[in-house]
Order: sequence, then C-alpha cells, then structure tokens
Amino acid sequence: MNQVLLDYITSHKHHEFRKEFTEINDISEEYRRQGLSPKERMTRRFELLTTLETPIFLPEERICYMRTVKNMPDCFTKEEWAQIRREHFIHEKGYLSNLSPNYEKAIRRGLMSLRDEADEYGKRMIDAVFSLSDRYCREAEKQGRKETAEALAHIPRQGARNFFEALQFFRILHFSLWLEGNYHVTVGRFDQYMYPYLKADMEKGIYTEETALELLEDFFISFNKDSDLYVGVQQGDNGQSMVLGGTDEEKEARFNLLSALCLRASRELMLIDPKINLRVNRDTPLEVFELGSELTKAGLGFPQYSNDDVVIDGLLKLGYEPEDARNYVVAACWEFIIPYNGADVANIGALSFPMVIDSCLHEDLYRSETFEEFLEAVRKRIVYECDQICDKIKDIWFVPSPLMNVMMDGGIYDGGKYNNFGLHGTGIATAVDSLAAIRKYVYEEKRISREELIQAVDTNYENHPTLLALLRNEAPKLGNDEESTNELLERLLGMFSDALEGRVNCRGGKYRAGTGTAMYYLWHANEMGASPDGRRKGEPFGTNFSPSLMTKIKGPFSVIKSFSRPDFTRAVNGGPLTLEFAASMFHGEDDVKKIAALVKAYITMGGHQLQLNAVDTEKMKDAQLHPENYRQLVVRIWGWSAYFVELDRDFQDHVIMRQQYNV
Repeated sequence: MNQVLLDYITSHKHHEFRKEFTEINDISEEYRRQGLSPKERMTRRFELLTTLETPIFLPEERICYMRTVKNMPDCFTKEEWAQIRREHFIHEKGYLSNLSPNYEKAIRRGLMSLRDEADEYGKRMIDAVFSLSDRYCREAEKQGRKETAEALAHIPRQGARNFFEALQFFRILHFSLWLEGNYHVTVGRFDQYMYPYLKADMEKGIYTEETALELLEDFFISFNKDSDLYVGVQQGDNGQSMVLGGTDEEKEARFNLLSALCLRASRELMLIDPKINLRVNRDTPLEVFELGSELTKAGLGFPQYSNDDVVIDGLLKLGYEPEDARNYVVAACWEFIIPYNGADVANIGALSFPMVIDSCLHEDLYRSETFEEFLEAVRKRIVYECDQICDKIKDIWFVPSPLMNVMMDGGIYDGGKYNNFGLHGTGIATAVDSLAAIRKYVYEEKRISREELIQAVDTNYENHPTLLALLRNEAPKLGNDEESTNELLERLLGMFSDALEGRVNCRGGKYRAGTGTAMYYLWHANEMGASPDGRRKGEPFGTNFSPSLMTKIKGPFSVIKSFSRPDFTRAVNGGPLTLEFAASMFHGEDDVKKIAALVKAYITMGGHQLQLNAVDTEKMKDAQLHPENYRQLVVRIWGWSAYFVELDRDFQDHVIMRQQYNV
C-alpha cells in the first residue's frame, strides 16, 4: 500500500492546490447576453475549466489527475433556470446523472477514434481533453516521471496498451465527465472491461498479484482526490459506484482475479470510494460472499449485493434485450441501469406508502366494513398517487452534455436505447405494520375503535399511552417472518407494481417500481404525523427496504425470510434490504463465515438486493462529541457509504437508531 499517498489524501493536504476563480462565477450571465445555445455553453465552460486546471503530481502517486479549480459555475442564470422549469420537467439539478458510459470502447480504441464520430461540440471537448493531457505529459517529463510521460504520450489519443495505461485512461475519462458538469457518473463493470489488460500483463510477467494490487490501490485512491467536490444530498453521496462479478451472455460466472483484488484493495485502504457492488446468484461460491463479508467486518458498509437471478429476469420482463439485461450495472445507489446505451432516469420520484395509509385511515376507514374493503381503498389510493406523480413528469429536459454524448453508444442528447423511469416506494415497513395493526385490532379483535385510532394518531398518542405501548410493542411487525405481515408486504408491493404497469412516460419508456427509500426515510417521515403502527411524529422510517426502527426483531434470519417474500421481478428498480450488525460481533473468521452464509441464504431465497453495516453505537455517539477523533469512521447511509462525522446530525442519529443484529 502507498501509505504516503494515502495519508496525503486522507489528511486533505492536496486541497492546498485548489484555487477558486471568482471571475468565472458569472459566466452564465455572459452566456445569456451572447445568446449561446446549451451545447455551446457546456463546451465553452469545459474548454475554460480545462485551461484553468494546473497539472499536479502528488507524492509517490502513479495515477494522476486532480481537480485544482474549486468552483464549477453554472451554464445558466437563475432566471433562465426558472424559465426552463416553467417549460419542462427538470430532474434534480438538470444535468445528466446516473449513467454508465462506455469506458471499455474509449479505452480500447482511444479518443481520436471517437472524435471522428463526434459532432462539432464533442470534437472540441475531446480536443480540450487532449490539451490538458498534453500539459500533464509535459509536467511529467519535467519531473522525470518516465512511466507517466510515456503513457500520456500515447493515451488518451490512442487506445491503452497495458494495465497501467488503461487505469490512467479511465482516470482521465472519469475526471473529464465530472468536469463537464455531469454527476453520479458510475464506474460500471470495472473488472470485466479492465481484466483483459491485467491478464495480458501478468502473462508477460509484468505484474504479480501483489504488484498489481499496489497499482490498483493507487488507482482507488484517485477516486478520493476530488470526491468532496461532488456532493449529492450529503457528503459521500457522489455516485462513484463500481460493479464486480456477475454473469456473461452464456450465464457463466465472471468473478475474476481483478474482482478479488478490488475487494482486497477496498479492505486495505478503508476509503469510501469507489463504492463496491457485487453481482451474485444462487450458484455463486460461498468464498465470494466471504470476501465480501471481510469488507463488512472492516466497517465499510459495502459491498452491496445484487441477485442476478432476480434482476435479470425482472429486466427481461420490462422489455430489456437479453444481452443488455445480463450486462446491467448499478447506478449511484442501487437502481439498475444499462451501461453504454441506457438513459433510464431511475430515481425520478417516490411514493410514500405510510402517507397512502394515512390518507386511507382518515378518508376510508369509517366506510370500510371489512379489512379487504379498506385494503381495496389502499390500492385505489396507490393508483391515484402514481397518477399524480406521473402526470407531473412531462417534457423532461436535460442540459446536453457533448462529452457524455460521445461516451454513450448512439448518443444521449435525446435519450438512449432505454428511457424508463423509476419510482421509489418508501417506508414500506411502516405501512405494512400499520396495516397489520389495523387488521388485527380494528377488524379482527375489535380492541380499538376507528375513532380511537384516528384520534390517537392525530394527537401523536399524547393521551393514549396504553394504546401506544400496544401498537409499538405487541402489534405484528414486518421482519419477524410472520404470515400476517409477510403477506401484506407482498400485496402492498404488488399493488405498487400493478399501478405502474402499462404506463408510458413522456420519452416513450416505462415506469419501474422499486423498494428503495433513500433520503425519504427522513423527508417523507417529516411530512406526516404519527402512524397506526405506534410510530410517533418526527420518528423516521426504517432505512431502505428494512424493518421499522422500533421493531423488536427475533434475529437477522427472520428478517431475510420476510424481506425475500415478494416477487421482485415486478419491482426491479432496486432498493436493498439493509442490515446493521454490531461491530463487536466480529471477533474471528467464523463470524465472517456466518455473515457470508446469511447473505448467500438471502440470495438463494430470492432476495434481490442486500447491504450490511457493521456499526458501533458507542463509538458513533462519541464521534458526535469528538468528531476530530473519528475522521475515518465509515457508515452506510442508504445506497452509499460516508464518513460519519461529515453527515448532518439527522442522518447520524438515524444510523445510531437502527436495529443491530448478531449471528
């Protein structure tokens, strides 16, 4: 391991090379006065930023390129954005995100070849990439960095000739796509398109496993040089998501030496980027799960596991072609996207299941004579809410990105081969628990009247302590493998899938139901009061597709049995079951094997996604008091890992409150 470089990055010494050019902050106004087109604006800004960048080499680094321009001015004024939003549906920031570009083709062929196929804006952007690369090359020559200088004299104009050049080429591309203004730019199936270079070099005797690992760790460190400049909802939410393993077109396992080296590099470096996702299936050897569980033991919060048996079938049902479905990757968090040609917007909106139950509680409970009638009202409400969400998404527009357009097969200006939209289904455990309580206590046992339940919910249980204790502590809860809740989970998720089936979006694509909650476990929870499961106002939902925070769980095996029940091929947008394990349980090799066996069992049962966190509650509480002592403390938030002390307090508290398991 390059400890010198690692310490340099983790101590943020490289930030001293950053400069803020305040004079460029108003370029949007200049672009407006000149009446420039969006493509011209993006191209000019990229040309400007690459010109301002200063080639820097850090101590003992081999994979270079680092942001030195701190600010990223917008291409449009606030007034222009307001007008654009009046005319179009704008997703998030309006710039392209959650795409997986064709790194393999660019690295193999070189950018001169892609330049021949680009439009005038793409050509100019590639020329700007060449200009910055040439300046790095000259600086490398000046500093006597022969290996880097020789590589940059060849790439990125021409295709990579070896593993080192392939890694450096990737860094140039990844750096450039972020500098263009795209965000949540994913890494894709890294071990598949990079392994041929490593394999060829090892056959020539250039690398051993250990020396290849050293270079790979240097490469992994490069993801962390600029990641603090790429912020999503929270620091760490940057989308640098890498997929390993999986199957090929012949359904053969593709976990290779580079896959294993990537897991080892992550475990040794203990950095939050790149974020590792493992594609597995029922035939994946236990040894692979054990390698992944070593990262869990280390406390990284990844890998996230995706089940090929479920995901590929689900994508095929949605109309994805077999070769594309089998080549799927994970977006910034967990959503499934297609590399090279897919333009799915996998997180375009979210349905709050608890809010649906709340609406039906107040509008339909009195007139529903039976629980089935009430459940039918829930179904109709889900359809209505999906109508409301989908009706708002008209004439979607993204800022055109000429460089990303070059990097996607067939271009990306007007969408891609696939243009499906994904909706999260949030707070499903709170909703299921609420339904189970209503069925048991209002309809079956008749222990609670409709009036009493509604009044208790509306007053946040202030004058109903006995009822609150009953609903929180004795009512059925999802995650204990009880038929009363498992069956409701299946039905509720099925209603969501049914409500989206057959809908056509404004780009001619379909809608995909999913089980992810993301930041909505706080946002949606704050938008409503108490709920019939005993959850009080201000208390968040469980993270992602997981039990409620207040649930008393029998154990992790009961959780995976409950949360593997639904037909996920009909809700294939993504959203993992998230399990938190007490860090203190990891004492030896047997604990890793137990976790690996649990993960494999979940996959074998038909679960679609899973992620695990090894957490220490007392350490996190102390980190809130003394953050300076815990700069490298890592936790899993939703579909990404972060440094605990860099999170807002609400997200810190949520991690502390989550259920912790032992095996």
